[in-house]
Amino acid sequence: MRHSSFLAICAFGLVPGASGALAGGYVAPVADPVVVTPVIEAPAGIWSGRYAGGSIGYAFGGDDEIGLDLIEGGTLVERANDLGSVDLKGLNAGLHAGYRWQRGNWVFGPELWVEGGSIDATDRISVADATDVEVESSVNYIAGLQFKTGYTVDPQTLVYGTAGVTHGDFDYKLADMTESYSDTGYSLGLGVERKMRDNLSVFAEWQYRNFGKSEVTYDLGDGDAVLTRSTPEHHNIKVGVNFSF
Repeated sequence: MRHSSFLAICAFGLVPGASGALAGGYVAPVADPVVVTPVIEAPAGIWSGRYAGGSIGYAFGGDDEIGLDLIEGGTLVERANDLGSVDLKGLNAGLHAGYRWQRGNWVFGPELWVEGGSIDATDRISVADATDVEVESSVNYIAGLQFKTGYTVDPQTLVYGTAGVTHGDFDYKLADMTESYSDTGYSLGLGVERKMRDNLSVFAEWQYRNFGKSEVTYDLGDGDAVLTRSTPEHHNIKVGVNFSF
């Protein structure tokens, strides 16, 4: 009887210890939650829609090569090439209007523009027995239609390239004789535009214009004439503003 009581007491004493052992047993580790940060593309800004604006520019780097054909009685008597070149340069101002579509960060559309100003140059040449003859080339106006394609590097900044068709009206003066002519060529350019607010932006642009080679004839009467070859290509850098609406 005494042995049974002793075993019972020992058993009751082991129960709390066993419970404590179970309570302090193996606990599965709790892993930190995995946080997935979504990748959000930078907004492209809103560049689509109609716009119009103005610009001021400076033309330079002209390469209007001078060449003359002297004709007497309908017969070519002298052909003079490489007589020099007229370096067209000067200030100009322009107006333009266009429309843009946007697909993500890409922006593209047509633009119509017109420019005028003081783009001209003079040189002196010697032909046959006539010495110190003044040649002057000047631009009356230039109009163009170009297609612009750009990419928004951030919501407020657009970089772009241009390619288009240009039409120019020119005067060519030889001594005291002046002839007007027009010609069509092409243009290529690069630019950057920055939004100042939703409907106002500023831009800077470089453009190259090439009008090919034109022949300008000065009729002296009685079958006499002077035939001039004109190549009024040049570069133009301009800055301006665009208003969106």
